[in-house]
Amino acid sequence: MSPPPIAERDAFRLQRFGNVWQEDLEDIFVDVAPYYDRANYVASLGLWGWFSRRFMAMMKPEPNQRVLDVCAGTNAVGIALLKREPTLEVHAIDRSRAMQAVGQRHALELGFHIGSTIGDVHVLPFPDNHFDMVTLQWASRHLRVHDLFREIHRVLKPGGHFHHCDMLRPGNPVIEKLYYVFLRASLPITGLLYGSGSAAMNARKYFVEAIEAFYTSDELSEVLRSLGYCDVEAQPLLAGMIGLHRAAKPAEPGQA
Repeated sequence: MSPPPIAERDAFRLQRFGNVWQEDLEDIFVDVAPYYDRANYVASLGLWGWFSRRFMAMMKPEPNQRVLDVCAGTNAVGIALLKREPTLEVHAIDRSRAMQAVGQRHALELGFHIGSTIGDVHVLPFPDNHFDMVTLQWASRHLRVHDLFREIHRVLKPGGHFHHCDMLRPGNPVIEKLYYVFLRASLPITGLLYGSGSAAMNARKYFVEAIEAFYTSDELSEVLRSLGYCDVEAQPLLAGMIGLHRAAKPAEPGQA
């Protein structure tokens, strides 16, 4: 499948996957929440930790900064940031109560406090220019990217940074085909290993098709620039199967 041009991509994705996003994702994440992190290590052939380390290495938190982790899931990013800089004020938002329940438990077990909000990330319930850093990991392929990235730009302080990581559509057609073969094989195996319920098992086709209709690393950089971000930095991993991005909200005149 060849997705439409970038300007039409989100409308195409919404038309094709809107019902899944609205009606099915909540049940899927209720199903996978208890074993989400472990299953990702298996499905990635042990590379999940490397992806996370590369993503965290792009971040440069400073003491007492305010951070928002969007689609925070099990709070992996927030916890990693607090381990590095315990003075951070970290907030998490996710639509899944089940995932945040696991994430809050993980944080409390380590003695960390992460503020938790359950809600639609396309309309962030935070003031303009509020956060020094916003992060988003492993979720944008299930979202309206332009709407969300615009909201993240709104809540970022001028000079603040947005960090993004997700599975992307490889730019190389050969790599792309091999990627989908791997996913179609690994997803059911992982589901069987962890006893996934019907919600997760029935979504296997969707998970591959969502990537087929998604953005490449270069395309996502173009989206960020079109929405007013500057200093966009991209790090494609595994020939573009995974993409890391770092982008800034332009500083105000005279701001250091």
